[in-house]
Parts: sequence; structure tokens; C-alpha cells
Amino acid sequence: MTALKSKYHINEMAEFLKVSRSAFYRWQRFGESQKAREDANLKVRIRKLFERSRQTYGAVRIAKDLQDEDVKCGRFRTTRLMKELSLIPKAKKKFKATTDSKHNKGFAPNLLGQKFAVAAPDMVWAGDITYVPTREGWLYLAVVIDLFSRKVVGWAMSDRIKKELVINAFNMAARNRKLLPDLIFHSDKGSQYCSDDFKKALEKVKAIQSMSGKGNCYDNAVVESFFHTLKVEELHNLIFLTRDSAKRCIFEYIEMFYNKKRRHSYINYLSPEKFENYYRINNLEDVA
Repeated sequence: MTALKSKYHINEMAEFLKVSRSAFYRWQRFGESQKAREDANLKVRIRKLFERSRQTYGAVRIAKDLQDEDVKCGRFRTTRLMKELSLIPKAKKKFKATTDSKHNKGFAPNLLGQKFAVAAPDMVWAGDITYVPTREGWLYLAVVIDLFSRKVVGWAMSDRIKKELVINAFNMAARNRKLLPDLIFHSDKGSQYCSDDFKKALEKVKAIQSMSGKGNCYDNAVVESFFHTLKVEELHNLIFLTRDSAKRCIFEYIEMFYNKKRRHSYINYLSPEKFENYYRINNLEDVA
């Protein structure tokens, strides 16, 4: 009778654990397997990396982080372990654009033509404006992105969506970068980018202006993608009491995470700064 109860108990345990009876016997006899111990250690690392990514990384990016730590764990194993841990990265959503192209100011031609692959830094920049809600009212953010590395090279924030917003973002980029002759700056046809003062800022550094087709968000897809990433990964579900608190959050995301740490699929899952550093090192080696 005791043997029957024991057998019944083992069958119940095997069924509960969703393993065969032989596997359950093996586990009883030899204890936890080497692979199970490895999985347990990997889960601890994966959870830490997932939190470090602000809960945004999927299996591919987590696997790249593990590789950087000299930990062998492929994408499929990472996927399985993340599923077991119920780690689900934040999903992208659509957000409303802020473009106002209903004005009589002159437009520039579209020199970019959705050709977002660029051979070197500071050849093509792209800019746009988005907004962030706070309890004090809207906070407007303008950015300038280098299409070579997808790095945010200039940005500005204000409670007013005026020409000074985009001028300040562009001037920040111009101060911090080594400008090449005939730098192309691409944007939509918003009135801020069509203003005479913004055109003077471009002329001052001999940059050439390019603009998207009317109502075509795909012509400036890189910046649109950055705004979506920022809002999903950092701003979604946050309620800012003041504009200053939103500014601090955005500054920290751009300068401390996105540019320095966040892996970008377009640049072989490197961060923008690391990608630019590799380019400079290889370029110097080629010259030598």
C-alpha cells in the first residue's frame, strides 16, 4: 500500500512539474542539473539587464549585453528565459505629430529622399519637434539627429513652440560637432524651420536645407522613430507635475542612456557613441 501511495505521489509530482516520470526520478537521484543551475544564474543577470534597459530590451539586445559580459547565451535561450521570467519589453505606440505646414513661407526641396544611410558623421542631420504633457502645460522638445550614428547631437526644450526652439537645438549641435562642407539639414515643413532666422543659422555654417514632402512622415522617419522610442521607453504613463521635472527626465534619457548606452538595431546593436568611436578608430587606422 505504501509503495502504491509513493508511486501515485510521484505521478502527481511529475504531472505538476510537466516532466516525465523518468526525469523526475533522475532529478530525485542526482539533484538539479548543470543546465538548470546555469539557467538560474542567467535569469539573475537577465533580470538586472532588463531593468537596466528601463524594461525596453527584448531578447536580441539582452543577448548582446550578455555577450559583452563574456556570458554565452544565444538569442533563443534568452527568449526562453525571459518568457519564464515574464519579462515583456515595452511596446511602441503611435503619437500625434506637431507639424504646422499651413503657412506661406518658402519651402526647401527634399534632398534626402528617404535615403537614411549615411557614410560618415556630420554629413546629414535631421530635426523635428514633439511635445510632452505636464500639469503646468505642454513642454516642447526639438532635437537634431546625426543620421550616420542616430545620435542626438542637439536638443532644446521650451514651453513655447517658436522658431527659437529649433534654432537653439541646431546651434547646440553646431557647437558640439565638427561640421563638414555642405552639411544637409533635413526637417519637415513646419513654420519654425521655414523662418528666416533659422535659415540664417544654417547659412552661418554653410549648411544646406532639405524638407520632407507635405504630410509625409516617412521622409523624416529617423526622428519620428526617436520620438516614439523616447515616449514609449521613458515617458509613457509618467505624469509630470512641472516642466522642469520633465526636462530633467528627458535630459537624463538622451545624454545618459540613449546616446551612451542604448543599443540601436540599425548600427549593429551598438550605442550611437560607441558606433561613432569605432568609426573614428577605424578611420584613423586607415589613414595610418
